[in-house]
Amino acid sequence: MSTEVTRRKAWLMAARPQTLPAGASPVIVGVGLAVHAGVAAPLPALAALIGALLLQVGTNFANDYYDAVKGADTDEREGFTRVTAGGLIEPARVKRAMLVTYGLAVVVGLYLVAIGGLPILVVGLSSIVAGILYTGGPYPYGYRGLGDLFVFVYFGVVAVTGTYYVQAVATMDVGLLPVGIPAGSVPVDAVVASLPAAGLSTCILVVNNIRDIETDRTAGKRTLAVVLGYTGARIEFLLLAGMAYVVPVAFALDPDYGLAALAPLLTLPLAAMVAKTVLTERDGEALNPALERTGQTMFTHALLFAAGLTL
Repeated sequence: MSTEVTRRKAWLMAARPQTLPAGASPVIVGVGLAVHAGVAAPLPALAALIGALLLQVGTNFANDYYDAVKGADTDEREGFTRVTAGGLIEPARVKRAMLVTYGLAVVVGLYLVAIGGLPILVVGLSSIVAGILYTGGPYPYGYRGLGDLFVFVYFGVVAVTGTYYVQAVATMDVGLLPVGIPAGSVPVDAVVASLPAAGLSTCILVVNNIRDIETDRTAGKRTLAVVLGYTGARIEFLLLAGMAYVVPVAFALDPDYGLAALAPLLTLPLAAMVAKTVLTERDGEALNPALERTGQTMFTHALLFAAGLTL
């Protein structure tokens, strides 16, 4: 029985459930904006949420597997335990779990493609390819300073606007499998509303990479934090986090939304506490809790932003 519990715990560690609130946050914002615009559609929204979480877990499996086989995860790494490098689960099984999870995302995506058409097909397939090539393939772009851009685009801008898009299209008379993007299905407001989620999701990666600067540099993994150094990476964190609090102010100044859009500012004390740690600490003992608090900040920010938008 103890072996079974250990195996189950190892799979949970590989899936990294602590990252799921960050995966759900952009969808929550997209739903809040859709409610405000009167285009909310429950089933497409639910499918978008399930798809986003499957992509998150699939990418977690991919990173665990590829970082191990490429030698980027060493005993000196101060982050959360990786099951492949730690010998807790065989590499082949982790790779198989990655493929199965992405496969399930494709199944969910078929429904979304039927509604959203070619744009969702392109977004869905490119999300999977980008998740694998982040640390996999002959030229993993996560090792070349481009991981931050990937997270900003796919776990922020694409996730929020895509969630809004599938709901908006579902309420339009455009039929199944639209080839183009119907007018009004991706308003400027959706793109702007995606920026806080994009910024805070990237902040999670920045904290992770600041913690791993020394071990990543030794392993030849040139994350953007390695390229920028401690000072540059910390400035990046502040700029991204700051954007998450400027955008709600911009919405509050719009009469269509009003002061309720300022609700995310209630998370400022938590963000400030995380920022203080990021600006002063380098080791995993301090930055691992800060990593989790960044995810909590993002999730709470998204809930409050969505609530403010619906009001």
